[in-house]
Amino acid sequence: MALYLGEADVRQLLTMNLALEAVEAVHRAHGAGRAIDIPRQRSRTPGSALHILQGALLDKGVIGYKAYTTSREANRFLVHLFDAASGAPVAVIAADFLGMMRTGATGGLAVRCLSRPQAAVAGVFGAGWQAQSQIEALCRVRPLRLVKLHCRNESSRRSASADFSRRFGVEVVPVASAEETVRGSDIVVTITTAATPLFDGDWLEPGTHVTAAGSNSLIRREIDEKSVNRAGVICVDSRATALREAGDLLPALEKGRLHEGQLVELGEVLCGTRPGRTDPGQITLFESQGMAIQDLAVAVRLVALARQQGLGKELPY
Repeated sequence: MALYLGEADVRQLLTMNLALEAVEAVHRAHGAGRAIDIPRQRSRTPGSALHILQGALLDKGVIGYKAYTTSREANRFLVHLFDAASGAPVAVIAADFLGMMRTGATGGLAVRCLSRPQAAVAGVFGAGWQAQSQIEALCRVRPLRLVKLHCRNESSRRSASADFSRRFGVEVVPVASAEETVRGSDIVVTITTAATPLFDGDWLEPGTHVTAAGSNSLIRREIDEKSVNRAGVICVDSRATALREAGDLLPALEKGRLHEGQLVELGEVLCGTRPGRTDPGQITLFESQGMAIQDLAVAVRLVALARQQGLGKELPY
């Protein structure tokens, strides 16, 4: 019978190390043609929207999708797994925490692949739910000594900085200005819902890596054209998804200053078929829109652990 895992089950099982291992493995599979991913599809009503990401992991024998709804009342997330051979249901998994962790892990994986190994200072835009996993992942992949945290609300900056410092064992300081957040940072992460760029691309110093993780819609932008133009490497989780959703890249694509062939997939870098950073002075950019296969890869591991530990509930089908 199929298994149901609630949020409490997922929180008990899912660690950042597990998420990092899962997303790395699935991006390698994607780069090798062993994973199928379909860009996000949306249905909208005046009061809500349904978002669906779907795909398959050929080597794991599963096919599935993540469906989530957004409305003024709440956002709700579920991952559905099926056996790829028989089509039988395998699991339904609550995916709020799961999605947050896999997004952070993907950002961390990109930093591991694209940033300078000695990167020690990060500037992070955003202090909400998603920011925590970005910072946790950064701490796992680079020897961070300082995180500069910036958001518009001073109270949120201060409370989140204290919380993240305590939880992740790195000094996190609240920073009032966008310029101070960027200048002197080896890594810059944006994880917001901004509709306009958060900083001036001229502030990026040679060798900086930028992870832009919040712009998964054409109406959102976190970085400006100067940042895109200055990047020696522009990496995406999926070209197909980026061309549909990367609001940060759309202006340069429309003007012909950037073309599809310049976008390097994370799986290609991992498999060695396309280069990542080739020079310490390069500015590198990772645009993260999110992929179904990331969710599925984490979900498969959670189901295996849950069955070992006797967690979850059997569903009546």
